[in-house]
Amino acid sequence: MPSTHSSTAVAAGWMEDYLRDPGGALLALLTRLRNLALDRGPIAAPVLAVLITGIVLGRRWWARRCHELLLADARQVTVLAPPTVDPAGGAALWSNLVGLLRPGWRRAFTGQPHVACEYVFSEAGVAIRLWVPGVIPPGLVERAVEAAWPGAHTRVGLAEPPLPTPGKSQRRLVVGGELRLARPEALPLRSAFDADPIRALIGAPVGLGREEYACVQVLARPVTGRRVQQARRAARRVHTGGSTRLVGRLLDAVTPGTGSRSRRTAAARSKTGALYSDPQTSLEYAAQNRAIVGKQRGSQFETVIRYAVATLLPADADEGEVRRAREVARGRAHALAASFASYTEHNHYTRHRVRHPGVVVDSRRLGRGDLLSVPELAAIAHLPTDEAIPGIQRAGARAIAPPPGIAAPGPEAKPLGVSDTGHQRPVALRVPDARHHLHVIGATGSGKSTLLGNMILADAEAGRGIVLIDPKGDLVTDVLSRLPKSAADQVVIFDADSKSRPPCLNPLDGGETDLTVDNLVSVFRRVYSAFWGPRTDDVMRAACLTLRTQEGVATLADLPKLLTDEAFRSRVIAGVTDPVLRGFWSWYEELTDSSRSQVISPLMNKLRAFLLRPFVRDAIAGGHSTVDMNEVLDGGICLVRIPKGSLGEETTRLVGSLVVARTWQATTGRARTPQRQRRDASMVIDECHNFLNLPYPIEDMLAEARGFRVAMTLAHQHLGQLPRELREGMSTNARSKIFFNASPEDSRELSRHTAPRLSDHDLAHLGVYHAAVRLVLNGEETQPFTMLTQPLPVAVPGRAREIRGVARRTARTRATETATGGVGNASTRPCGTSGSARPTNRSEAVARPRSADPRRNG
Repeated sequence: MPSTHSSTAVAAGWMEDYLRDPGGALLALLTRLRNLALDRGPIAAPVLAVLITGIVLGRRWWARRCHELLLADARQVTVLAPPTVDPAGGAALWSNLVGLLRPGWRRAFTGQPHVACEYVFSEAGVAIRLWVPGVIPPGLVERAVEAAWPGAHTRVGLAEPPLPTPGKSQRRLVVGGELRLARPEALPLRSAFDADPIRALIGAPVGLGREEYACVQVLARPVTGRRVQQARRAARRVHTGGSTRLVGRLLDAVTPGTGSRSRRTAAARSKTGALYSDPQTSLEYAAQNRAIVGKQRGSQFETVIRYAVATLLPADADEGEVRRAREVARGRAHALAASFASYTEHNHYTRHRVRHPGVVVDSRRLGRGDLLSVPELAAIAHLPTDEAIPGIQRAGARAIAPPPGIAAPGPEAKPLGVSDTGHQRPVALRVPDARHHLHVIGATGSGKSTLLGNMILADAEAGRGIVLIDPKGDLVTDVLSRLPKSAADQVVIFDADSKSRPPCLNPLDGGETDLTVDNLVSVFRRVYSAFWGPRTDDVMRAACLTLRTQEGVATLADLPKLLTDEAFRSRVIAGVTDPVLRGFWSWYEELTDSSRSQVISPLMNKLRAFLLRPFVRDAIAGGHSTVDMNEVLDGGICLVRIPKGSLGEETTRLVGSLVVARTWQATTGRARTPQRQRRDASMVIDECHNFLNLPYPIEDMLAEARGFRVAMTLAHQHLGQLPRELREGMSTNARSKIFFNASPEDSRELSRHTAPRLSDHDLAHLGVYHAAVRLVLNGEETQPFTMLTQPLPVAVPGRAREIRGVARRTARTRATETATGGVGNASTRPCGTSGSARPTNRSEAVARPRSADPRRNG
């Protein structure tokens, strides 16, 4: 008890001395401290120095360790702004990222992760990126961005330094600094603007040269509860007029008149209206209080803003060049810092020097920063809302996730690509839904061939029949180098550029006579529609029907002989029993030579141009067909490579149309097969408008093909290539749609299939390998979505040469057997085999009833 009284008496005596003589009391206190240091300093000072040094070094090591954990597997998310940016998106993004705050025990061991919003400037424009530590789960920030700004795209990659690293023969000159709040952090910045405040920031570094770069970096992390309490205490000190700095608080403590009594007096005066003696001060004080309270309401982030301008100079640059570059960089850096003056209100930013700004900016390390509310941070770090700001990397079209139920690739689904929103997932088209047919439109280089190639490879892997018509040639080449080795003996190749003899697909061989002739004449009539009249149509039809009546095989090479060689014509006509045909030939024989020449010349000049090409003569008019399209549809692979540069446009159209006609003839022949035994097959036609030249409406063809389990994929470049009837038929009956980048005119037409989720603007601004998709799912049309096509698998070295070799040997064997009549008619065996049975791991040929007439056997 005496000790208590003595200590109280000493404290009271010191306070009394201090109030009588503050200077003398402080001098006496310093004297006692000096004596204490002299007495115990030699022992306590080293211990205290070691302790303080250990604490400082330990804290630095721990902070460095935590930052290294953040750098491991860090990623960089490039944000492409949508055409129209929602001004509220910034607040939505940072409100969402408040969820990154970790529990206290986890922060103690690994620290609190932060993110960095970076505006990176170069000669090419402005890139907006988010640096995300590796400890943050993948997709979290990306989904937050896409949710905040619908239609924005995100591209994720490994984290790179915001400023480029110099090469071996270069040096990097960096000028930069840091922006910190000039007044207590309890006072807010301006966050409400009529115009986008980021305009000034985007325009500040305009005119960057080839080797000049700039970066503005906003580091932010959600604050902890302790940090919020510190901010609230700082707000109370601002309210009572006390200092928020450590030195100021010490001076407040030892200065008379700033205690609780004076604060109570100031509060009482404000209540009684004493401050009304200075109205301006009173109004400003009230507005400041409201702003402080408003800032404390919501979630808050600890932030630091850094800026830097870098110039890459030659390693041997002289001092004058370096000085000029430094002055230019310093001016650009000041312009970047000055652009933040627009946020001045109750608080504002001031510049601070940073040693080695390039290293600091590249490290993205966040120590102790300033406290900002979500609206303040959103005003500083967001996507530009002004569409007129140039140089911003923008997303071409909005990204929309696939609807529920869209299949993933598998044995019964054909791969299409991956979704382009959030976490990418594979997207596929189910085989039963593919029977509703697929319409693909896209310019060369947009990703159309890659999509078709992946679908064809999936069909080949699953053993489904494939017929591919490629008027460019690249798609067949890509497919051949990637086909599975097990499919080699099932492949039939028609290649206009190959020097070896191709297989033969005779359009006058096999099938029903009327159907075969109708298909053939229709192909010629539509290919040469501008030069084809009724008389030419009549002559060709009669000649083809007549050739079908002769014994043996009839080919298109016999047509000129029939029309010009009287002896050959007499021998063939002798077997004609149809009175209408005999009447035609009677009329033909009565014509004079000049009249006959006038009648047949329109047909003859087209046949000669067609038959003078060795590839066409061998592939179309080479004798008996060595390819059975029925067997191709039951698991074979027929690749038709007919580049326009090798054959010419009209010949390419004619050959491709004849292959389509023969495939369609085999498709309709499936009517003789029970429905449950029909196997799924695909017919892929690139530049389809050139080859759909059959005498049937396209809507009827597509409807019948679905019943026969033949899925047609019709691809082309733009709507202007399609006649009106073909366009309407494909629009209605090819129910699955995949649209790559389209022209503004086509976009307005195609948007009828994708509106309102995807507008004509979206379709016109799709990027490379980016497609708008609307699929059929379980027979019903789904909502449209967007996707990215996937690259083709890596080509297998030597695979194309191996498959071509097997196909050549098979074609020679079949041609020899057909010519000698060995091992039965070639059309009764599976395509691609030499009389041997088809492997059981693929398909078993389905037995079909055959006509006794060999000419009627396909």
